[in-house]
Amino acid sequence: MHRLGIARSASNSVRPSKEKRFTYVLNDGDDTKHCAGVNCLAVLKSSKPDRSSYLFTGSRDGTLKRWELNEEDATCSATFESHVNDAVLVGENTLVSCSSDTTVKTWDCLSSGICTRTFRQHTDYVTCLAAAEKNCNIVASGGLGAEVFIWDIEAAFTPLSKSGEAADEDHPIDTNGSSNGISSQTNLPQGYVPISAKGRKESVHALAMNDTGNLLVSGGTEKAVRVWDSRTGSKMMKLRGHTDNIRALLLDSTGRFCLSGSSDSMIRLWDLRQQRCVHSYAVHTDSVWALASTPNFSHVYSGGRDLSLYLTDLQTRESILLCTNEYPIQQLAMHDDGIWVATTDSSVHRWAAEGQNPKKLFQSGGSFLAGNLSFSRARASFVGSTLVPLYREPTFSINGIPGIVQYEILNNKRHVLTKDNAGFVKLWEITKGVVTEDYGQVSFEKKKEELFEMVSIPTWFSVDSRLGNLSVHLDTPQCFSAEVYSADLNIPEKAEDDKVNLAQETLKGLFAHWLSKKKHKSGSQDGAHENESTVHPPFEFSTTSPPSIITEGSHNGLWRKKITEMDGTEDEQDLPWWVLYCILHNRCPPRQQTIFSFYLQPYEGLTIQTMRQGKLNAPSYLRIRSVSNYAADKLVTEKQLDSCGDLMPSVEILCNNQVLKSDMTVATVRAYIWKRHEDLVLHYRIMPET
Repeated sequence: MHRLGIARSASNSVRPSKEKRFTYVLNDGDDTKHCAGVNCLAVLKSSKPDRSSYLFTGSRDGTLKRWELNEEDATCSATFESHVNDAVLVGENTLVSCSSDTTVKTWDCLSSGICTRTFRQHTDYVTCLAAAEKNCNIVASGGLGAEVFIWDIEAAFTPLSKSGEAADEDHPIDTNGSSNGISSQTNLPQGYVPISAKGRKESVHALAMNDTGNLLVSGGTEKAVRVWDSRTGSKMMKLRGHTDNIRALLLDSTGRFCLSGSSDSMIRLWDLRQQRCVHSYAVHTDSVWALASTPNFSHVYSGGRDLSLYLTDLQTRESILLCTNEYPIQQLAMHDDGIWVATTDSSVHRWAAEGQNPKKLFQSGGSFLAGNLSFSRARASFVGSTLVPLYREPTFSINGIPGIVQYEILNNKRHVLTKDNAGFVKLWEITKGVVTEDYGQVSFEKKKEELFEMVSIPTWFSVDSRLGNLSVHLDTPQCFSAEVYSADLNIPEKAEDDKVNLAQETLKGLFAHWLSKKKHKSGSQDGAHENESTVHPPFEFSTTSPPSIITEGSHNGLWRKKITEMDGTEDEQDLPWWVLYCILHNRCPPRQQTIFSFYLQPYEGLTIQTMRQGKLNAPSYLRIRSVSNYAADKLVTEKQLDSCGDLMPSVEILCNNQVLKSDMTVATVRAYIWKRHEDLVLHYRIMPET
């Protein structure tokens, strides 16, 4: 017999501040490939003929990848776990990246993925970077917080002296690139502080520097090109002409000429000495998102939202359509006689570009004269005709894999149905991080209907597919609200009526490798604790496609790492306290338990007299079987049993005149049968068994 009890809070203490979120990202595909759009490209050319060059790609999937380029293939030789909006190379072995987590990071780009420094000066998403080619210490960063910072990477790594000189605010303006350094304020007590470009009031989407790093240009939602003296952060000029957001910028090596691409579909060439626009090029039919130039700044390659890659002669205004893509173009990078093209797709392609001799491409015909006012005038000579791209296929491709674009959390709160951009529908078990069913290219809606279960479990996690993968988010204390019986999970080592907290067991599964390494390093041989930390089969995560953990670190922004790469030496301050509490103490943090209130009354028309029961409280996972046992034990008298004669009575539980199955929970009954906001009302009746 089971008695219904009143559930009480395990603790009266409530943490007032918002707790850190814990996220894990599931992966079912080839981990060496991107599964979401590629935001940025950087090429590291080999200085020796017998060595490979490298391509770095940063994706919306939250990873930076290093590709070793050979004549016939490209091999992913390292993956850097970091959400990336832009990346630039500085010197021979430093990669600088920026992210929506408001950080700028430096990496040893020839390592296996070592982050050497994290800068947290920005207050909002960091969207773009620029580097000085001949001054390998200087990098600029800009973002949505209307902030632009200029960093001296070497100074940022140098230990601070007790005294130092502040930056000189009175450097003369020089657009010929004669300066070769930047000074910054290093005498502040809180450490290295970058130079701030003063005066911006709107978001920044594009930056560019000249070779020596003394000149910086920025553009964004202000629709104007701002020019800065990067040695002091002072504004030199503002150039107006675009009618929409500026999305791409280039500076020539001397810093005299600037190219800008805008959402108004125009490309403009600016002479910074004359402080005016000297040419405008109407080439595209939609937003221009990416620009790349030949070494002598004579020609520009451009791409954007119209899916097209164009080459334009800046002097003669002659343009030619090189190729069309299936997706909008986000970034371009020159590499010898080719050009790498990144799009909103997960694949990266290299196209022939004749970067050393671009005039050669115009000899095949098909070019047109770019207008300077609007697209309609740009192709006046092509009215009624369609431009034919010069190339149909890229010379080389680094293929990605499809990303998730649609998802649905199923009622059992353990499975998530997903659909990727190739139309494949899969069923994920998020407590194990694996795909349990691959249904192929079927109807997502029909499959969702087929998998419907009449069961109600508290929502203990949330998901999204912004990274192209399935990201599972846990927030305390909500994540510890879902408890089920071990029988529902087919755990033979536990009694059928044992309760299992889904979040607690999932966290144990995610950190099993870390906990094992930690115990080994500390020399712990606690056998009892070993039994407590046993991970049951429904919570054993894959080691072939391990998920990545993302959480807010103690001081380095978002912290991301694969569960199999955690070696037990990680700083515990990088993990939320409630996650550590759950793993190390093998129990849930103090929380207020969710209870259900309901009435249990005799069924109308019952011929024998019964007892009435007032309002009862129970946990949401309580089964109807327990309610039936309670009724038989407490509400049915000996006299009533005698009236049944030799027949053994059973107690049926009903709701809205519907007989309930014994394995249903009170939460399920309330959600799918009661369907009201008032307290649940259940009825019981005695049915003799033959």
